[in-house]
Amino acid sequence: MSSYPYPLLKPPSFAWDRSHAPAEPKVNEWITTLEVSTAASTDWSAYDVAILGVPLSRSSISASAASENPEAMRRAWKYFTTYNLDHDVDLSDLRVLDLGDVRQHVTDIAQCHRNIREAMVQMRTHHPEVLPLMMGGDHSITAMLIKGYKDAHPEQRIGILQLDTHFDLRDLTDNGPSNGTPIRNLIESGTIRAEDVHNIGLHGFFNARSLKTYADETGVRYTTLRQARKKGVGEAVAEALVALGQQVDTIYLTVDMDVLDCSYGPGVPASTPGGMHSGELFEAVHAAGLFSKVKAMDIVCLDPFKDQREATVKTAVHVMLSFLTGYHQRLNKKEPDDPKGCL
Repeated sequence: MSSYPYPLLKPPSFAWDRSHAPAEPKVNEWITTLEVSTAASTDWSAYDVAILGVPLSRSSISASAASENPEAMRRAWKYFTTYNLDHDVDLSDLRVLDLGDVRQHVTDIAQCHRNIREAMVQMRTHHPEVLPLMMGGDHSITAMLIKGYKDAHPEQRIGILQLDTHFDLRDLTDNGPSNGTPIRNLIESGTIRAEDVHNIGLHGFFNARSLKTYADETGVRYTTLRQARKKGVGEAVAEALVALGQQVDTIYLTVDMDVLDCSYGPGVPASTPGGMHSGELFEAVHAAGLFSKVKAMDIVCLDPFKDQREATVKTAVHVMLSFLTGYHQRLNKKEPDDPKGCL
């Protein structure tokens, strides 16, 4: 099992029965789960997207069971069809494989982070043409995933589109590699340049002044949610993607579910009033899916144990599918590459 399909991964705790394949499948009948018996001989050219669970939340500042989110999202796939009415797109011909989860140590967070970083290296080594889509886990995983991406592609300049209520620029001296520090971790480790980050979704009373000062002094780009709403969230995201695309080789999309207003995301540990509506978030990730330089995505900071009637988990699945709608249109050239032309 140590090589499933390469070291540091393990199969998901359950897999949906796909023996029945209807003409109009639900998402759980569409996404393929990697078979243990055939993992070593997988034909990676047969897939467009690889889903990876990263079940870590011991590194959260606030108590969180975000480690349970990958399984919760998998179980919620049954609620969705592959057809997106808003864009008249059927995802069923997009080839998506669920790889399972990154192995986690029971007590050693540093070891968990090393496993996550190495898992991304292996993903980019074994199937570099397959888009990685990660289900977290808390936001600390993003720093490790991007470091792994950089390890595999040291020649690439990596940018980040961050949809978040928080800067995630807390001081590593006080907070370590937690869910409050991933962006600063990447900047101070030299993995990325500060000016290659664009955060959209900041609002209200949830960031200390010192974090804004750090962002301004280092050159981190950001658009507050109030500013984004004035021009439209989709338009703001499209502008950020175009600007990032002019200076980087790869854009990594990270979606912290705390970007949602607390009424739309009751299962978010750090939920706040005044955040995005779910429709705004769906529009934002769809725009990102269309853009050719967006080559990886994660969804983080969702605690299904705090959720109400799976509302936030279902929203996270919708986020995933909305992004894949844009990606499907990108692959099939049904929309222009420039997301600003699609709004």
